[in-house]
Amino acid sequence: MDNLNLFSDKADNYVKARPSYAPALLDKLEEYGLKKGSAVADIGSGTGIFTRQLLDKGAKVFAVEMNDKMRQKAETSLEKFNNFISVNASAEATSLADNSVNFVTCAQSFHWFDKEKFKIECNRILKQDGYVALIWNTRDMSSESVKELSNLTSKNCPKFVGFNGGTRVNEEMISEFFDGKYGYFEFDNPLEYDEKKFIERCLSSSYSPKEGDENYSPYVSNCKEFFEKFQKDGIYKMPNVSVLYIGKT
Repeated sequence: MDNLNLFSDKADNYVKARPSYAPALLDKLEEYGLKKGSAVADIGSGTGIFTRQLLDKGAKVFAVEMNDKMRQKAETSLEKFNNFISVNASAEATSLADNSVNFVTCAQSFHWFDKEKFKIECNRILKQDGYVALIWNTRDMSSESVKELSNLTSKNCPKFVGFNGGTRVNEEMISEFFDGKYGYFEFDNPLEYDEKKFIERCLSSSYSPKEGDENYSPYVSNCKEFFEKFQKDGIYKMPNVSVLYIGKT
């Protein structure tokens, strides 16, 4: 699978519709030592959604992203931050100096990496007491609407393996990555969409069809029907939590 270019034609919708993460998650990182001036390697930083939240906390952020279109979106939107450093490199070979960062963060990206090589790279670039934080926005699969959305997506998107990384990541992988020692936290982060933004969100996923694909129009039509069924006063409120796995490697 060509992970590098999966999101090349999704960048515009990614910027428009991908959500930020629960503010309480950033507060938890502060409990682990994140502070103004902390050096953070935000790996697989994409269009800079989580990067911006780190910058707002005063961190110095090395935003490591290989996909040109995604990285350029971040560079355009975050250029005003003096502590923002854009890095064209991979998770497994970041080009950052040895023992140079206090935190490595991965928001919605860890499931794309070569886990063993990434762990080696984390150990190389982290300072002695540094932490790795693996972060996802996770839909609440106990919700009726999310279950129906999963079925809809599976029907229309052949590459769909599940929300939030699907079969590419599980608790066993995460435990192995952290040698069994890590903290796990959940933070409520419900997401609100009008119809336009909801469609853009659906089309921003790696597995979603792009315009011109045979299943593009049926998918969009099904998404509109879903929205109409579950919206209230023109807004669909998606049950969602931001999850954090944090530890040392």
